[in-house]
Amino acid sequence: MAHDDAGSATGTSGTSAQEAAGDAAPPYLRIRRRIAAEIASGELPRGTRLPSVRALAGEEGVAVNTVARAYKELEASGLVETRGRNGTVVTGRGAKAPERVLRAADALVRAAGEAGLELDAVLAQARAAWDRRGD
Repeated sequence: MAHDDAGSATGTSGTSAQEAAGDAAPPYLRIRRRIAAEIASGELPRGTRLPSVRALAGEEGVAVNTVARAYKELEASGLVETRGRNGTVVTGRGAKAPERVLRAADALVRAAGEAGLELDAVLAQARAAWDRRGD
């Protein structure tokens, strides 16, 4: 997401939910994942106001309820807080990955690079592993 001078997120970076047709996940989940990743990376710092549900739905080409569900799940995980008319704001709580997870991510990136894998292939494998974690 881009930011305006007031620290509000003004749009989306990367792929919209509609453009991510290759991702089998539902649109709300793709939106939630992308925003969570932007928070974890610091691209969306604490205090950043997210676009309104209606505005993001329009940008993404999805229903308002789709974005509302993504925001609700982000709030449940402690990454954002809804402040009524003041909108949804990044809290960042719970966004920092433990050091061992960061080391594992670095190792994954190194191994994938050595194997000549493209980012999309690595992300697909990581998502598949995430989905299998309950097995």
